[in-house]
Amino acid sequence: MHPTTRRRAAWALVALAVGAFTYVTAEVLPIGLLTVIAADLDRSPSETGLLVTGYAVVVVLASLPLTRLTQRVPRRRVLTVTLAVFVAGMLLTAVAPNYPTLLAARLLVAATQALFWAVAAPAAAAMFPPEFRGRAIARMSIGSALGPVLGVPTGTWVGQQVGWRAAFALAAAVGLVTCVTLAALLPGRGQVGADRREAGRGTTPDARRFALLIVVTFVGVGGHLTAYTYITPFLLEFGGFSPAALSPLLLAAGISGVAGTILIGRVVDSRPRTALIGPLALITCALLVLYALGALQPVAVVAVCVTGMSFSALAAAIGGRSLQVAPGSTDIATAIVGVAFNTGIAGGSLLGGALIDHTGVRSVTVAGALLTATALAALLCERWVASARRTAPERTAPTRSGC
Repeated sequence: MHPTTRRRAAWALVALAVGAFTYVTAEVLPIGLLTVIAADLDRSPSETGLLVTGYAVVVVLASLPLTRLTQRVPRRRVLTVTLAVFVAGMLLTAVAPNYPTLLAARLLVAATQALFWAVAAPAAAAMFPPEFRGRAIARMSIGSALGPVLGVPTGTWVGQQVGWRAAFALAAAVGLVTCVTLAALLPGRGQVGADRREAGRGTTPDARRFALLIVVTFVGVGGHLTAYTYITPFLLEFGGFSPAALSPLLLAAGISGVAGTILIGRVVDSRPRTALIGPLALITCALLVLYALGALQPVAVVAVCVTGMSFSALAAAIGGRSLQVAPGSTDIATAIVGVAFNTGIAGGSLLGGALIDHTGVRSVTVAGALLTATALAALLCERWVASARRTAPERTAPTRSGC
């Protein structure tokens, strides 16, 4: 890759990471501002919570239809239009005069997120040689990992100090800068060479391995969220932590997630299965440790940080693996993975809530561990359940400089 082209691709990748950061922040921001928004619009907390629930439902339902609809449109155009609509939706959110308008604006933003996640990863991969595409996805995922650590606390603080509308307007401004940057840096259709167009399909396509990846994603993510959605009551009731200790602990888990995303980028191309197996194994062990020894606070701190690190690494590894084994369009494959991921989040949260109501808060950790262990076992059996066709070797020797 020519040095100028490599620099341009690297900056475009940074812009995609900022886009991922902005979307994660926009999705979760209403949680931190829930009471402020509810009081301002004279709505109950449960009604205001629909701003998050409805958002997630739209992301799940809209991913595949929107991806199919835009499949033949150049990715630069799709991403710039998507971000432009995102900016419009966030501005409408910021000036919404009533709750129905606010909810409509949130659902519009959710639709753009569904398309962004489906297209951004293949667009990032298309800018780099095949042996570096997993690393590119991992680096883009740093933006996602930074969202809960930096974006949501900052947005919550701005909303509390200036007003919740200012927080959404700030996110719109970041989205506008990202939109303009991607329009300038992403290659157009005429600028994409033959080797880059190959990123439009999996490097080692295998329908059975891709189906297994979907199952592993749904079960593994669901297992993690079964426990992590309710980590706060677990730490308070079983771990004996004070409320004041929770914020620093969750911040440490978020920082660990950023570290996990950076670390997994080193192996996601050369050892794609290890990049999945390792995080799943660590999450399983950490959840079992929390179940058995979560009352010992130093042990609980380490276990929570390990789960944060491992889950962020797992998300990046899933994205990289989907681009390898996608049996057809990588855009469609990424959308399907996104649906499985978000369905796992929703299912895990529901399961955890049911367990807390009937068996107590401690049970969510062991239930989550059983699910992640099931996903791990399925992944370890890949060679028997997948097709006989050989996949890409666990080790590959990079021959060109990449991202």
